[in-house]
Amino acid sequence: MEKFLIALDQGTTSCRSVLFGADLEKIDQEQKEFTQYFPKPGWVEHDAEEIWACQSATLSALLARNHLKPEQVAAIGITNQRETVVAWDKQTGKPLARAIVWQDRRTAEYCRDLRKRGREAMVRRKTGLVLDPYFSATKMRWLLKHDPAVKSAARSGRLAFGTIDSWLIYKMTEGNRHVTEVSNAARTMLMGVRACAWDPALVKMFGVPRAALPEILASDSLFGTADFPGLQGVAIHGVAGDQQASLFGHRCFRPGSQKNTYGTGCFMLRNIGGKYIAPPKGLLGTVAWTIRGRTEYAHEGAVLVGGAAIQFLRDGLKLIDSAPESEALAESLDGNDGVYFVPAFAGLGTPHWDAEARGLLIGLTRGTTRAHVVRAALESIAYQSQDLCLAFDGGSASRRTRNARPAKRSISIKTLSVDGGASRNSFLMQFQADILGAEVRVNESTEITALGVAMIAALGCGLIKEKKDLLRLKIPLRVFKPKMAAARRRELIRRWNRAVERAKGWNA
Repeated sequence: MEKFLIALDQGTTSCRSVLFGADLEKIDQEQKEFTQYFPKPGWVEHDAEEIWACQSATLSALLARNHLKPEQVAAIGITNQRETVVAWDKQTGKPLARAIVWQDRRTAEYCRDLRKRGREAMVRRKTGLVLDPYFSATKMRWLLKHDPAVKSAARSGRLAFGTIDSWLIYKMTEGNRHVTEVSNAARTMLMGVRACAWDPALVKMFGVPRAALPEILASDSLFGTADFPGLQGVAIHGVAGDQQASLFGHRCFRPGSQKNTYGTGCFMLRNIGGKYIAPPKGLLGTVAWTIRGRTEYAHEGAVLVGGAAIQFLRDGLKLIDSAPESEALAESLDGNDGVYFVPAFAGLGTPHWDAEARGLLIGLTRGTTRAHVVRAALESIAYQSQDLCLAFDGGSASRRTRNARPAKRSISIKTLSVDGGASRNSFLMQFQADILGAEVRVNESTEITALGVAMIAALGCGLIKEKKDLLRLKIPLRVFKPKMAAARRRELIRRWNRAVERAKGWNA
């Protein structure tokens, strides 16, 4: 009987269910968006029940359209938005509050307080992370302090905390499993990155009940068996955070290999091998995956607002009707005419880690049109990704003087492998190549994150024997080569850096 793999890809704005053959060729997919809640400036929330309804709807549609029976499915893989926190009642299985999303900045003041108290060095040493609202622990603490239902559940021992992988596994197994995967646990700021276990000192410092946390499992573990219509008894045999799944999908198995994903945010990861190495300033250290008993690590740079800037132009400002429209508008201009957009809606990530930065549009004149704003938003994604590359090479992404000289560039990469929704924008990819002065290789597999976790599930269930067997897969690429003159590149970057400096600390 022919065997198939199913990947559940739960993202920040939509849910996908993707069907792969045993040869890891994509056969079909179903996708559905869900609601984004912004109750206060800097706050971002999701309804966990809506996420489950959305994810289960895409899965049911995929199964029905392809007439699949449980015995035809070798394994299920799950990949997910990271750091987002769900709190639910162990007895009822119902969420106790809206999920607090990774983009949410409500705990910025608490993070500042911890830094003043000298706690950042300890957190950095134990977790590889920086003290920032981005990560899960401060979100858990906020819920425990401010939400009556969460407080009550904690007192009675009914509280369950989890990142989105935990929530989906819990729902897929009808409440029988409260577990998480190691690369997701690494993003909570509660797990020791070397031991891959909950750290007692961190759990105590953030005031999170240990009993509320899930069990940490390796990426290729048996996470449970599905109790879902049409998939009863099928093993959930591979889980990874979305960026780690993307790194795996790009087959960045060799230390030094790296990728960049252009999604809601932009995330650049570099495989550093089986020994944890403290990251350079501005970057994060994290678990890449644990497979066949071997843990591999990565360094990561994070842009908090990437493709979300284009979504903002569409849904917030109504400047465009669809994301693809942005490409034609940007290409209608010969240049940006001095207009820069710093999309610091949720602060700035790598290398600045400034939770108080806010969005900035600068350089406007009476001649500025919506095309300039759209182009500036697309360019901002490339500039921020260039900042990530500089951080990996130990460079400085910005300067603090008004009339700064052109920033010295020390980017060593010659090629950058990329994926994500915004990577389908040819204007952006060409500008990225130009601003990096490096070749950009776009993975034509539009579901590289789902493919990555399907690969892990295939290894977990034995459908694929060895990781090296995955290197034989042929994945088509689009290649963009740099065309911009070096002097022009330096001037654009210099002006971008000046704009970033003006956006910093605005909310302080």
